[in-house]
Order: sequence, then structure tokens, then C-alpha cells
Amino acid sequence: MELELGQRSLSLTNDMLFVLGLVAFTMVMFVWERVRNDVVALLVLVALGLLDLVPAEQLFDGFAGTAVISVIATMILGAGLDRTGVLNRLAGWLLRRSKGNEERLVLFNSAAAGLISSVMQNPAVTALFLPVTSRLSARSGVTVARLLMPMVVAVIMGGALTMVGNSPLIMLNDLLASANRNLPSGVATLQPLPMFAPMPVGIALLLLGLVYFRLFGKRFFGKAEDKGVAPARTESYFARTYGIEGEVFELTVTAESPLVGMSIGEAEAQKNAPLLLALKSGNESRLAPPADQMIWVGSVLGVMGRRQTIGDYAQNNLMRMQTRLRNFGDLFNPSRAGISEAVIPPNSRFIGQTLGDLHLRKRHGISVLAINRGTEVLREDIRSVTLRAGDMLVFHSIWRDLALAAESRDFVVVTDYPKDEQRPHKLWHALVIFGAALALALSHQVAVPIALMAGVIGMLLTGVLNMDEAYAAINWKTVFLMASLIPLGWAVDSSGLAAWIAQGTLERLGDVPVWTLQAAVALLTIVLGLVVSNVGATAIMVPMAINIAISSGAAPLPFALIVGLSASTNLISVSNPVLSMVAGPAGYRGWDFLRVGLPLTALYVVVMLGVVNLIY
Repeated sequence: MELELGQRSLSLTNDMLFVLGLVAFTMVMFVWERVRNDVVALLVLVALGLLDLVPAEQLFDGFAGTAVISVIATMILGAGLDRTGVLNRLAGWLLRRSKGNEERLVLFNSAAAGLISSVMQNPAVTALFLPVTSRLSARSGVTVARLLMPMVVAVIMGGALTMVGNSPLIMLNDLLASANRNLPSGVATLQPLPMFAPMPVGIALLLLGLVYFRLFGKRFFGKAEDKGVAPARTESYFARTYGIEGEVFELTVTAESPLVGMSIGEAEAQKNAPLLLALKSGNESRLAPPADQMIWVGSVLGVMGRRQTIGDYAQNNLMRMQTRLRNFGDLFNPSRAGISEAVIPPNSRFIGQTLGDLHLRKRHGISVLAINRGTEVLREDIRSVTLRAGDMLVFHSIWRDLALAAESRDFVVVTDYPKDEQRPHKLWHALVIFGAALALALSHQVAVPIALMAGVIGMLLTGVLNMDEAYAAINWKTVFLMASLIPLGWAVDSSGLAAWIAQGTLERLGDVPVWTLQAAVALLTIVLGLVVSNVGATAIMVPMAINIAISSGAAPLPFALIVGLSASTNLISVSNPVLSMVAGPAGYRGWDFLRVGLPLTALYVVVMLGVVNLIY
């Protein structure tokens, strides 16, 4: 097959077919989801090497590329800001500035999240702002559904303010450098984009998101049910949402009780068993007793439920019931322990495991009372439920234990619960170092990855973070996904597949305006991003967009930037990690994302193309 354009033609070669097959394989595996995306990406990387589509000496360059280093640095810097309690102070400031006005609170919260997302990864900003938004909801009375959707849209829009705001833009300069190796003769070398190159587009997009919800926010979520969670109102909330209600009672196990010799897990599996939240054996009292801990004569159980239900359970199992908490009064003090909600993020190690496998009570002192999965609430036999990204778990724990367990980042606590800021005395150290790193990057005297890593070193040397905390802050799934898929983009370009597709596209479209081609590239990138993630869409589409621009006689740099800006514009599906993280806490359904996201996506494309063509 040959396609001719002007004086040049390209034939579909074996290398092109192999690369096209790998692109199709990646898309199918990402949609199928039977194998983890990062494993698929590594498989594709190895296949590129085995088929000699990318030279062996370049195959693993993605792991040492500036894109990956920049992503790692932004993750660590964000963890440093979180560790010093910056966002806890931000919540108080937002409340004071809004003065109780709902529209102003939505605007300020969203704008703050959008601005912070310009220098941090979107999932990290969302994770940090979930408890902030919950606190704002609890103190102001504004429903979480009214606050979270504008916030998460602003996070997505704000990522376009800088070249380190999201993964596609971080990757862009590496892909431009790769494209330079395959440019036709006579085409000028593509220059890397500076740190704040996309800022005019980002400002316009962020304003679009803020204005959109200012005009239509109440129409979307004006009557939304309040899903805000705070210790002051957990009883009514959890009773309404999960059926978790009643009081806490103490049950003393007698010698005649059939529970003697049973484990906590066996007792919980009994029909009509209440929530078993605490156990005293001998002189030791603890919340969240492990499932394998045994119940003996004289053991005291701390249980939760309705008085009549608990009374019947105690009578049937020959236990003495106490309404006054003589043994567990201190443990159940709301300032020390309580019920909370936490979301499973897409990078969690909990995904694919059951609660029984995780041993949360034994390892962390956390009892899981229920699982909220979309519109379904799971209460029965939850130990055998396999966890998924976006699941919301209902915990009962000591607040200190919850804070320590949350450091693993395998779940994001949504509930605003009492906790101490870990290093508030390092607040100004973190802010000054963060600001200095950004200023260094802006100076153009130092490469962006070096400037960001200088900030990381500053936080490590001043004690804002220690090295183990820095390692824990890195989302290795994102790192491996990006580093493994970047060579796929190289292969799409170097094999000639991108040029072949560009020629075929132009032949079929004919003589059309440049903005039509740009719109087609933007929409194709958005659709591809729904399938193969924003990283995969960027790696595949940047070389194609550059070749389409060159073949049509247009400037290639705006086309490449349009791909970077479009790749993260998933506003309609929970395949976007930030949308999946807010779906559970706010009670959003698929229809909510569609009715909000579809018109906003159309506006996004129009505004983006308009500003890109204006500044380039």
C-alpha cells in the first residue's frame, strides 16, 4: 500500500506493522484490565527491544529521562508541603475569606486547588484536598457534592499552567527531543518549551472551569445530598448512608457463653452479630481486635448497635450487658477514636486484595465496617470482598493509628478527623524551598528537573522530609508507566508509522483549515486518553501530531502542545484517577460526570485551540 503526498510517498513496512500491533495491543490490554497497566507497559517496552524497534542503548532511557525525574521531584515536593500542614492552614484561610458565602467558598476552594495543581501531580493534589474539602463542608454546611466536582475540574484545568503540572506536559519536551532525530530535512529543530510556556492556556482553562461552575454549579448539584463527614456529625451520617447506627455497649462473656473459645472473626460471622469494635482480655484493652484473637471467660466486648438488638444478642449468647462504658470509655472518646471514610486510589497496593488478606486490624488497629462501591453498600462478609480503585471503606479506629496507616498512601482519608500536624515548625522551610525551586526553574539558567531536585535536596537537608518519606511519596506505578511508554512513542516516530498515518489522514481529509486538523488531533487524543491513559495517549499522539503538522505545512510545536493539553482532559470517566477518587465521597454517578463533563470538554477544546493559536 502506498500513499502519496506531493513528491514523497511512504510504504507500510514490517517495522510499522509491528509498532502498530504494539499500539493496538496496548489499547486492548488497557481496556481489558486483566493485567495491570504498568505491567502491560513493561511488556511493551521489552517487546520493543526484542523486535529491535528501539536500539538497546536507548530502550531504557525513559527511566533516566527528564520527564521521569521531574515527576519524581514534584511528588516529593508535594509530600513535603503536606507534611508541614500547609493545606490544614489553607482550609482555615479559605473559610475566613469566604465569610460563609457558598459561591465564594466554591470559587476559592477550586481556585486554590487549581493553582496548586500547576506544580504538583493531579492525583496528589486531589488526595490532599479531599480532607480539606471535607473540613470546609463540615464547617460551612455546603454539601461535599457542591465542592468536590468544581475542585477536581479546577485541578485538571490548573495542570495546564506549567510544564510540570501533569504527566503529559512533563513528557512533552522529551518527546520533542526524540522527534528532532526524525525530522525531514529542511524542517527547523523543535525547541523545548520553557517552564511556563502553557500558562496563558492554563489561565484561560482554569477561568473556564471556575466560571462554568459559578453559572451552572447549582443546576448540577444544587439539591445534592450532604455527604460531608466530620466527627461532629458522624452518627447521623453513617446511620443514613450505611445503616451503622446505635450506641456502644459492653458485653462481658460468661462461662456459659457459646462465644468462649471462639475467635473474633468467628464471632463476627454469626448471624445478627453486632459490630465488634473492641476487646478486653485480662488487663489489655484494644480497639479493632484482630480476627484471630480469642474470646475467653471474662473477656469484655465493645459492640455497636441498637439497644434492643444488642440486648437480644447478649441474651442469646449468655453475656452480661453494660450500658455504661466502664472499660472502654477512654478508647471510645470522640477526640481519640471514631468512624471515618477512606478512598482507595488507583495506585493503591490494596487493589486486587481482600480485607482478609490485608489484616488491617492486626497491622494498623483499623476495623472496616462497610464498603461503599458506587451505588452499592457492602456490609455482609466484607472480609472476602476484593478491593477496587475508587472503593470507599468505612473505618473505626484510633485517630493516631489512622494517621500512621494513611502515610502509606494506600488509602486517602476523606473524613476530617482530629490529628496533629506532623512538622508545623518546618512550614516556612518548606514554603521557602518550594518557592526557590520554582524561581530557579523560571530563571531558565537551570534545567527544570535540576531545579526541582534542588528543592527536594533542600527539604531533605532541612528535615522537612526524611529519605524514607521521600521514597514513600513516589508513585512508582506512574513512574514505570511513563518510562515504559515513552519508547513506544519513539518507535511510532522512528519507524515511520507517524508519518504514514499523517499522510493517510491528510489524503482523506483533503485541503482543510489548520484549526480543523488541530481539532481532530485534540479530539483523537482525548478519546485515546480514555483508553490508554493520558501517558499512553501522549506517547502515541505527539509524533503523529508533529507529522500531520509538517505534512500540512503548519508549525509542529502548537500541534504537540495541543496533544499535551488534550491528553489529561478526561472529564467524563472514572478512568481518570482524580475523578475516581471523588466519586465515592461525593456520591457521584456515571451520569453526573457525563452531564457535567461532556459540555465542559467541548468548551475546553474550543478555548484551548483559540488560545494556542493566539499565542503561537
